[in-house]
Amino acid sequence: SRYFSFSDLLFPGCELTGSTKSYTFKVDEEDDSDHVLALSVVCLTDGAKDECNVVEVVGRNHENQEIAVPVANLRLSCQPLLSLDNFQLQPPVTFRLAAGSGPVHLAGWHQITHREDASFEEEEEEEDMSEEEIAPVMPAKKQRGKQ
Repeated sequence: SRYFSFSDLLFPGCELTGSTKSYTFKVDEEDDSDHVLALSVVCLTDGAKDECNVVEVVGRNHENQEIAVPVANLRLSCQPLLSLDNFQLQPPVTFRLAAGSGPVHLAGWHQITHREDASFEEEEEEEDMSEEEIAPVMPAKKQRGKQ
């Protein structure tokens, strides 16, 4: 008895550096909307050294245990940017610079699915269906050939 509306908001991003090694994206716990963070790009920015910069995503598994997964290994001389094609994550999620000094910039989209009460629409549909007679579905009979 609910319908959904969608919102896509630009995730302005965050920057991970030697002094700010992590950033946590979370939403209000009382919000009953579904939130997804779609990560689209991870890139080195001005001032980065030619060193390995490893970015991890830290989240929780189905047993509520913290897990960390590396999503990017950037180096100025060979791979300064990585497109993640809107890699979807469920908040809360933390981005952490596991190696290197950055600066590494992350950007993407914050997608929100709003749930709204639509019980009045469902009642109208039920009334319409009750006016029509629907023939019962009968199982198909097997045809036996003459032997």
